[in-house]
Amino acid sequence: QVKLFMNYDGYINKDESENYFVRSLYFENKAFSNFNEKVDGIKERHKFRIRTYSDRLNKNSIFFLEKKGRYNKRTYKKRLQIDYEDVQNFCNLKNFHIIKKKYNNRLIEELIFDIFRKKIIPTVIVDYKRSPFINSNGQYFRLTFDGDIFASVSNELFNFQTQKSCITGYDILEVKFDSTMPPWFHKIIQSYQLNCLSISKFCLGIEGAGLSYDYEGR
Repeated sequence: QVKLFMNYDGYINKDESENYFVRSLYFENKAFSNFNEKVDGIKERHKFRIRTYSDRLNKNSIFFLEKKGRYNKRTYKKRLQIDYEDVQNFCNLKNFHIIKKKYNNRLIEELIFDIFRKKIIPTVIVDYKRSPFINSNGQYFRLTFDGDIFASVSNELFNFQTQKSCITGYDILEVKFDSTMPPWFHKIIQSYQLNCLSISKFCLGIEGAGLSYDYEGR
């Protein structure tokens, strides 16, 4: 039904399939502060990740440093594209004096600040396949279907072994819009009796990898 009203937004994907691969390496500390802030519903919070759309390292891969956060009831995301040759330095937390000078970007400074203040390090990989759709015309309205979600304990993007499935048999539907949802989507919600849930793929990854758990939410 979605395809009747929306177009596939597969700008990352180069083939004909209606999904693309996403890999995120999340930073976390030994106290799992980011995980607990999300679980506890802290209104002002943020986390850092390295994102790519490749499952193996090659010079054609695209890499981003991203900061995803929440301020009161609104979420935000900041991103900076980073070069292929710098990825390992972010994973190993090395040569930040060179990286800081090279990019001269506020986001780099904020990451470095959290590395020293919150003691965050690369901790968990979260992989999934995404099918994104964008409104054909009119207001901004975007749907993404995320499935085949796997997690692994790792401090690198491409050097790890065991992966564990996070929510087998389920996809996550994310809804993004500016002011209101179109009437046809309201009808889908009513027809299928869909409920809005707060689901974090980062938290699913932390739990799926066996690193920490939301005991109160169980």
